[in-house]
Amino acid sequence: MTQTDWKPRTQGIIEVLPEEIADFEEQVKKFQSGEWEPNDFMAFRLRQGVYGQRQVDEQMLRIKAPFGAITADQLEALGEVAEKFAPLKKGHITTRENFQFHHIPLEQTPEILRLIGDVGLSTREACGNTVRNVTGCAMAGVCANEPFDVSPYAAAYARYFVRHPFTQAMPRKIKTAMSGCASDCAITPIHDVGFIPKVQDGKKGFKMVTGGGTAIMPRIAPTLFEFVPVEEYLKVTEAVLRVFHRTNELRKNRMKARIKFYIDRVGIDQFRTEVEEELKESWAQRSFDPKDLLFIDDEAGDAPSLDGDYKPQGNEPEFQAWLDTNVETQKQAGYRVVNIKVKMGDINAQQFGQLADISRKYAGGRARLTHQQNLTLRWVPENALYEVWQKLSDIGFGDSGVHGITDVVSCPGTDSCKLGITASMGLGRAISDTIDELDKSDPLVSQMHVKMSGCPNGCGQHHIADIGFHGAAAKGPGGQVPAYEMFLGGSFEGGDPRFGQRIKTKIPAKLAPEALKLVVADFQANHQDDEVFKDYVLRVGNPHFEDLLTRFKNIPELNRETLDQYIDWDKTIKYILERGEGECAV
Repeated sequence: MTQTDWKPRTQGIIEVLPEEIADFEEQVKKFQSGEWEPNDFMAFRLRQGVYGQRQVDEQMLRIKAPFGAITADQLEALGEVAEKFAPLKKGHITTRENFQFHHIPLEQTPEILRLIGDVGLSTREACGNTVRNVTGCAMAGVCANEPFDVSPYAAAYARYFVRHPFTQAMPRKIKTAMSGCASDCAITPIHDVGFIPKVQDGKKGFKMVTGGGTAIMPRIAPTLFEFVPVEEYLKVTEAVLRVFHRTNELRKNRMKARIKFYIDRVGIDQFRTEVEEELKESWAQRSFDPKDLLFIDDEAGDAPSLDGDYKPQGNEPEFQAWLDTNVETQKQAGYRVVNIKVKMGDINAQQFGQLADISRKYAGGRARLTHQQNLTLRWVPENALYEVWQKLSDIGFGDSGVHGITDVVSCPGTDSCKLGITASMGLGRAISDTIDELDKSDPLVSQMHVKMSGCPNGCGQHHIADIGFHGAAAKGPGGQVPAYEMFLGGSFEGGDPRFGQRIKTKIPAKLAPEALKLVVADFQANHQDDEVFKDYVLRVGNPHFEDLLTRFKNIPELNRETLDQYIDWDKTIKYILERGEGECAV
């Protein structure tokens, strides 16, 4: 079959267009022959999910998984991408519920697009000034507290806005989250647009928030409307985006071109008025009922039988700990949800296929990604849990402690990102090793969250961690030192998002694990009964922690004994800040 004859074997949530991939391939050739201006081509390739790395002529490919949904066939295809095209033989789950593959030559990207497109995966508008991947709660559809399953509506949202004419060149990107219930597990308040389902007077709808975000000026999204019927949520969102799209003044300063900054300036009441006025325009008078865009899988019909012949349950302490932390009850009787801890989101080529096999046998051939960079299996028969744990353990995914202090989150940092300041993945591994050695018998310690980002932009969501780090450069007597700003007391659980307080001490990267140990030990020794860390931080205040961490202020002279502080994690040469121009605002 020729490339022009190729058609996807399966269509997924986002339609895969063969002609679009063929055109992209042609434009790649034209760019490489000098027929494109680099900046123009950059904007074009970003809409195809191809993002330039700090390494010359190497790309990051970002694959969208709307509301985190992924199938076994798709996992296998991703394993093939990792094996054939990724030099490090792995893929990475992001906090935006995408998959990323790094160090990809540009000329190979069309072949990858066809490989993943064959199983219904798309990179379309995974990057650029577009509507990015809509994230969701992994429990949607199986949560006992949900008013209704939001998964089909999240899919309809993704389908409606992809390739939408005016979402191709907005002032900046739009990040969307759709939670499954009032617990707000998708953390809607830190998104540009967020939806929380509710039923009012017998009608399905959403509470809608807008104007949230993290990065250097984090904001909690205010409520735009308390209730938007499901027949209108696409229309109201389009009105929001139309108002945002015509705020041309935002384009003058790309660093402040997000919805949150516009709402800061005009206020949420004025913004709501502008949206309401936009809804009176002629474009909004047609039907926006999403019924034709809904993507509904028969997960119950595909679920494994409850009468399967599985291994009898063992009594190993490791299995019991895994049951306690990684398994949840779903509302469908006899089935359980299994949360798989994926260390900092990395899955190697072989593991992709192994996870696909487990998904097929025990979870109806489906899984969900999470903003914690983990993978979730639903519809697992309760009597299969021991066998599932054994299978996961055999491939390196049987650890307990999911969504706790040992479940460290990190972005790639300087391993690949142009904007990276520090090697956050290296720190993440060091922090994980440190946490493994801590006394975690106190449940208030074990439930803490640790997240890190390689720069202030916050792709690791450090703002909402109990203990968060973002990369920085510090000045020492021997030159620049890789360092971190520390944030304490953030939170994202229970519908009570809170940003951590920045501690006014730049901590050398190599000393960050020691700083974490000090903070945890201080909390463990001094918290009141049932006082969670975020409340402890508010009670004792920033000065307490600045005194505690004051020892890290003084960077030593450069000599043979102190050289290590001048070298970043997983690196072998003295640190020099090298930060390029990111492509997020192109």
